[in-house]
Amino acid sequence: MLPFYFLLWCSYPPPLSPFPSLPRLAAGPSPWTCSLLTPPGLGDMSDPFHSAYLRGNLGAFAADMRRMIDAPELSDVKFIVGEERKVVYAHRCILAYRCEAFSTMFAKQHLSCDAKEDEIPFDLSDVQPDVFLAVVEFLYTNCVMLSSKIALDVLTSAVEYGLDELQRLCVDYINSTLTVESACEALQAAVTYRQTDMKDKCLAFIEGHTKSIVKTRGFHELSDPALLTILQSDLLTIDEADLINFVREWAHVNSVVLDKPVPEIGKEVVHELRLFLLTPEELTILEAANKKDNFIAMDKIAEVWKFHALKKSSGIAVHLLRRRKGTRPRDHHKYLNLYHK
Repeated sequence: MLPFYFLLWCSYPPPLSPFPSLPRLAAGPSPWTCSLLTPPGLGDMSDPFHSAYLRGNLGAFAADMRRMIDAPELSDVKFIVGEERKVVYAHRCILAYRCEAFSTMFAKQHLSCDAKEDEIPFDLSDVQPDVFLAVVEFLYTNCVMLSSKIALDVLTSAVEYGLDELQRLCVDYINSTLTVESACEALQAAVTYRQTDMKDKCLAFIEGHTKSIVKTRGFHELSDPALLTILQSDLLTIDEADLINFVREWAHVNSVVLDKPVPEIGKEVVHELRLFLLTPEELTILEAANKKDNFIAMDKIAEVWKFHALKKSSGIAVHLLRRRKGTRPRDHHKYLNLYHK
């Protein structure tokens, strides 16, 4: 069972020596230990006048830096964060040198304000205080405390601030803590922010828990591209008739939320519904339901009836004839060219 909170650390590469001719340190078996390297031609390291670049305990350094987070003493910039209007104190030099977005933010303020106005706090009303403090913690210490409550929002902030390493930590955490309730929301974030590894992990989880996930709020809130990612999979563990019903529910929910007709909401995703897997009896039921909302275009249903009449699959997109992992066998499937094995 994974703990609710994870403390995630970035790797600390050996620091570069300010003197190129001097030896540098190589990371040892522990992130807190190191050893001296002797570059070729530098001679005997036992020479008492030989110089070396050493580093101390990085854990202690991070702990000391953490004490500076949101500390009013010696701070020189304030942020008003979230709807709660929480004041967060910080240090310009740390934020600016660690994050280009903050550097630009401070530079613009300096150019547009006089000395007194330079002390005006920055208003960040669109981010939660816990999320912003997690970003600040990363900038100060190169580590971050994440929970399932804030991980996706921290990922969003990491993308906005261009913090690639923080993005990686968030993705690692999210991938390792997926649940039935969180999988679709995580997939949505992965699709939005083009996180390929995270998208693959979320899809694999959804494939293994499809019957439960299609009942979640997160499934109903998926965008078209995210839902299409799911519907294009051959490994969904649900029967096609049931999947069609849940996608219809998705369309009705989004029709209300977006104030658009059901056919308009579903015009893209219906192309990935494998109607040819349904029996004539199931198709009759589907057609009756479809008369109420026109979720599926009539020409698509007519194409399936034609397939059943002729028992020929020529001209039909190959993937629409494949059984998914959870598809129940039907007698007419013997006429399909390909199916999941």
